Amino acid sequence: MIELQRVTKIYPGSNHPAVDGVTCTIPEGEICIFIGPSGCGKTTLMRMINRLVPITSGKILVGGKDIYTMDPVSLRRRIGYVIQEIGLFPNMTVRDNIAVVPKLLGWPKQKIDDRVDELLNLVNMPPDLFRFRYPRELSGGQAQRVGVARAMAADPPYMLMDEPFGAIDPINRAVLQDEFLKIQEKLKKTIIFVTHDIDEAIKMGDRICLLRDGRLEQYGTPDELLSNPKNDFVKNFVGTDRALKRLNLLKVEEAMLRDPIRCHVNDKTTDILRYMEREKLNYVIITDENDVLRGYVSRRDVADYQGPVEKVVRPMSLTVPPSCNLKDALSKMLQNDLGILCVVDEKKRLLGVLDPKTLFQTMDNTYDEKGGDEDRFATEDRWHERIG
Repeated sequence: MIELQRVTKIYPGSNHPAVDGVTCTIPEGEICIFIGPSGCGKTTLMRMINRLVPITSGKILVGGKDIYTMDPVSLRRRIGYVIQEIGLFPNMTVRDNIAVVPKLLGWPKQKIDDRVDELLNLVNMPPDLFRFRYPRELSGGQAQRVGVARAMAADPPYMLMDEPFGAIDPINRAVLQDEFLKIQEKLKKTIIFVTHDIDEAIKMGDRICLLRDGRLEQYGTPDELLSNPKNDFVKNFVGTDRALKRLNLLKVEEAMLRDPIRCHVNDKTTDILRYMEREKLNYVIITDENDVLRGYVSRRDVADYQGPVEKVVRPMSLTVPPSCNLKDALSKMLQNDLGILCVVDEKKRLLGVLDPKTLFQTMDNTYDEKGGDEDRFATEDRWHERIG
């Protein structure tokens, strides 16, 4: 845990604090984003945590200890540090760059080599391919991964990351963000992450510390800032599309309609047709005996054929897992002109369905997960046109 208690920084000759009485607590194992306009004090505040910048007043506790009661070198060895410029030593191989801190700590060679290979695998850089390359032989994204690996080399419980993906192109940046979140899911480090990008903050952060002119404007979860901005500054900073940004934070499983109507793959088309006419359905999902999704059929499909429905089942063009966020799910629906998405698990078993109505009802916190008969799956006349 990292605690900031009325932390203030005033540079000599300045009339205004660079950081002005900031108080917040970063729980163990979470990523806290420092964000705000240029010159708001976010990088200064972060650099005070490992004593690269001295504080003017206040107190900073790392793991329950006042950082000014600790030896600064020992403190910094407990805190991994990643910067936008990466700072790899150009005359050292990837292996030696990652090994810098373990060498300073006196680790034996075999332990260092094992740790380097472990970290290279963790950041998806096969050791046999990258261990002995030099920084000039790496792409920007690869060099950034090595920088992250170096920061984690001695397995520090805390990490400071100063716009670590800021200089990477958008495609590789998204890949690095996703990979880092997967790593964090395993390692559960306590991380301070500086960025100027609100979308990155929402994606990466468990909590967000929004600063302006050195002062803390709002501290909370991404959802709190998006759904309940404290003032007009926060509202404007997170953007007028904050309702859409919340889609990044919500999962399909929170919005899907569970236990949708379905028929069995071995049912006869005549029975299915009678059922669809009775229930006033135009289309129906088809699953097998294990509830694995097989596809769907329309009234016309089952009216024109007599026998097991398996012969006329149309495959679903797209499905999503329950862990997919609503933004990605909505994007898939729009890109593929779909009016509905089936939600399946890793074994392709049907868990539920998602449509725009249930999605936006969830956004408005008015969605009843059980739904009602009028909202049940496959009642829209044009559904086939949208998913065919």
